[in-house]
Amino acid sequence: MLRLTDLKLPLDHTEADLEQAILTRLKLGKGALRGYSVAKRSTDARKRGAIALIYALDLELADEAAVLARFADDRHLGPTPDTSYRFVTQAPAKSPHRPIVIGMGPCGLFAGLVLAQMGFCPIILDRGKAVRERTKDTWDLWRKRNLHPESNVQFGEGGAGTFSDGKLYSQISDPKHYGRKVLTEFVKAGAPEEILWINRPHIGTFRLVSMVEHMRATIESLGGEIRFSQRVEDLLLDAEGSERQRVRGVRLASGEELRSEHVVLAVGHSARDTFAMLHARGVYVEAKPFSVGFRVEHPQSVIDRARYGPQAGHERLGAADYKLVHHAKNGRSVYSFCMCPGGTVVAATSEPGRVVTNGMSQYSRNERNANAAIVVGIDPSDYAAFDPSGSPLAGIALQRALESHAYVLGGENYNAPGQLVGDFLAGRASSAFGEVLPSFKPGVTLGSLDSALPDYAIAAIREAMPAFDRQIRGFGMHDAVFTGVETRTSSPIRIKRDESLQSLNTTGLYPAGEGAGYAGGILSAGVDGIRVAEAVALSLTGG
Repeated sequence: MLRLTDLKLPLDHTEADLEQAILTRLKLGKGALRGYSVAKRSTDARKRGAIALIYALDLELADEAAVLARFADDRHLGPTPDTSYRFVTQAPAKSPHRPIVIGMGPCGLFAGLVLAQMGFCPIILDRGKAVRERTKDTWDLWRKRNLHPESNVQFGEGGAGTFSDGKLYSQISDPKHYGRKVLTEFVKAGAPEEILWINRPHIGTFRLVSMVEHMRATIESLGGEIRFSQRVEDLLLDAEGSERQRVRGVRLASGEELRSEHVVLAVGHSARDTFAMLHARGVYVEAKPFSVGFRVEHPQSVIDRARYGPQAGHERLGAADYKLVHHAKNGRSVYSFCMCPGGTVVAATSEPGRVVTNGMSQYSRNERNANAAIVVGIDPSDYAAFDPSGSPLAGIALQRALESHAYVLGGENYNAPGQLVGDFLAGRASSAFGEVLPSFKPGVTLGSLDSALPDYAIAAIREAMPAFDRQIRGFGMHDAVFTGVETRTSSPIRIKRDESLQSLNTTGLYPAGEGAGYAGGILSAGVDGIRVAEAVALSLTGG
């Protein structure tokens, strides 16, 4: 087949229009096109009055060789790339070696799935509960203010991505098309097939729940073992020279020991006690930059009108999103993060006495408000104010300090502190909501957010909001609501690894995904899980 890219059509085109556009573009008669499929569809909204759809198409033609020769110099036509996934090896019959995967978020899920598909029968451990029990525990915080420290937005089957917008796009380099493997497995598990071709696909929380269950069943059917409510408390290690050690297994909080010389560490960005254990056990860990800020909510209709103009609401466009960046005068970068069209702001803490925000949408994206994090980049030089020891875990101290203070500002009942954007910009406390009612549960306590973040972050956001308003009219509207605080944007540490994807100084330990600092989102975490699974499999078979 041949792939034709950059074919642009009006928003209201028909299927017949698309077929004719292919024939016209390639100067072919109708009988020459035997079939086609959509490889990618994106939106060009630069001209709000004339929004267009841009296609990449895989074509089946009567004489592909002749067409390819005729368009040899056309960079928008060429052979369809092979994106099929091929396993790097297969487990020998009755292999006695079972790898352990710690964590069942997107990274651990795909590491376990691919290992199981290759016949290695992994043991997957998660400190939280199965996804439906976990959902009940999460709602218990949102509705009744009861936090379950081992079962919440951060911990449990599916990981933090389960309670999110379910975004399935990434900017990572992916020359081996691992992302396609991730999307294909999601479709097998019940995701809509459109995620294979639509630009910036998403699934939504409700669909993710059933998909995760389906993937769990697949792993178990292939000989994998999944154990919930199993927190790993320690690594079993042997010295391997003066500067290296080797993993021999794990010790669970129950005291049980599981032996394995191949352990995948896919614990997510909030497993702070695990990070402390790794550091104490001598695993190489370093501090890394991340970002902190607030969630902001606007009426989705305001964002739709600003982005799509008179075509706002068109069924092919759906709810509009945005991506914003501002470089402040104090040297800080302010940007939008994890934008959730037609979604809600959710309580995402995993520790008692702390408040954390995150964003979530369902597949329909039809809630009244749009939300996104407006965050400021920080780096290890900023952490000393919260932990002067110079520890690589100092970023965690910063996170905890901000989250604890947000808990106090919210009223010490898991309400989040909030402020109207107009009042924030004017430097006065808020006392009543206007047009925008916040979606955060269990509730929002209005006041001033000036003390919720370091002074440099407050100053940078105050400077950025008018700049964002110039890009999206209405973004700085008085009644838009800030809710704090957003601190779990990414892991505050990196567990460095070598070319074999093993820890720099701990043989057999494979740091992976967001928690290790190698992913940021569902798709990239899944891709990293596949890469690590391949590395483990090759090590087990001597490849």
